[in-house]
Amino acid sequence: MVEVRPVLTKKDLKTFIMLPFRLYKHDPNWVAPLIGEQKKFFNPKYNSYYEHSEVALFLAWENGKPIGRISAQTNTQHNLEHKDKVGFFGFFECEDNQAAADALFEAALKWNKERGRDTLRGPMNLSVNDECGLLVKGFDKPPFIMMTYNPPYYEKLILGTGFHQVKDLYAYYLERTTIPERIEKAALQIMQRKNFTVRTLSTDKQQQKKDIETVFKIYREAWQYNWGAVPLTDGELKQVVRTLLPIVDPDLVQIAEVNGKPAGFSLALPNYNEVLSVMHGRVNPVTMIKAYFKSKHISSARVITLGVIREYQKRGIDIVFHYNSYKNGLPKGFFKTEFSWILDDNVMMIREAEMLNAELYKIYRLYDKPIG
Repeated sequence: MVEVRPVLTKKDLKTFIMLPFRLYKHDPNWVAPLIGEQKKFFNPKYNSYYEHSEVALFLAWENGKPIGRISAQTNTQHNLEHKDKVGFFGFFECEDNQAAADALFEAALKWNKERGRDTLRGPMNLSVNDECGLLVKGFDKPPFIMMTYNPPYYEKLILGTGFHQVKDLYAYYLERTTIPERIEKAALQIMQRKNFTVRTLSTDKQQQKKDIETVFKIYREAWQYNWGAVPLTDGELKQVVRTLLPIVDPDLVQIAEVNGKPAGFSLALPNYNEVLSVMHGRVNPVTMIKAYFKSKHISSARVITLGVIREYQKRGIDIVFHYNSYKNGLPKGFFKTEFSWILDDNVMMIREAEMLNAELYKIYRLYDKPIG
């Protein structure tokens, strides 16, 4: 018989974190997160999400063995932004066991209902600004940095508990060793107009701090109209910077300005999942040596965000972003690129991906279920 219990102790949390290591033991495409970073993520002292919302973790047990897990969380920032009563789930992992899935989702539903929520949505780990979506297409390749991965049967388990699809997130893939001629030609023509400037992230610490503030100012304005968008709190902004700055390549961060005013930005990250794949979740002398050498030969990058404020759109800023990404990234060996994620109704970004001849190779799905 399946029993679901909340995570209450350090031992419980370790079990919660380590469960996927068993479930994916023989899956070559799963990339293990660093165990130490996972412990910090679920610690309110280090994760600013806990400053505004609640999180509960649950484990499913059968015959004394952990067979599934799930998080249930409120998101007061989402509810304030969208004027609704949606609760969320995430970090869902489970054996191919419908009874266990049913029990886990029942626990998440009940927990959110007690907090006045009328809908359960996910998976989100923990919010739309973190890893989110269930992989439903593209199981044959490992995920890029900050993207999720799961076995195909998870969708069956989720649908089996009464959820329905609410939104798809697209990931496009492209391999190139040269700059597309039409992109280069168009970008050079656009740049001759001189109606905007594009620069990369400064390496000077003081200027870099100003650049980061500019990036988040653009992010707030350019992404506010997207489905499910939730503004980051000041604490979350600082946390993002602390997390990403050590792995950012300044040449892959671009800021566009019109008459000195922020107009758009593009952020691509080296795909450090290539490094994590040789560390297997652990930091020790052996894995650190492996990681060091692997980090020198990363061959892929993920374009995480590329956006232009509405009043500055249709000037070709996005084309220049793409051109510079090629120009700066190819000499560093980044010839494989993922553009992700893109909302299924974001016609403009889908057209851009198709214009680059990128392939829609992975689809991630979000689900809703009414809380009765």
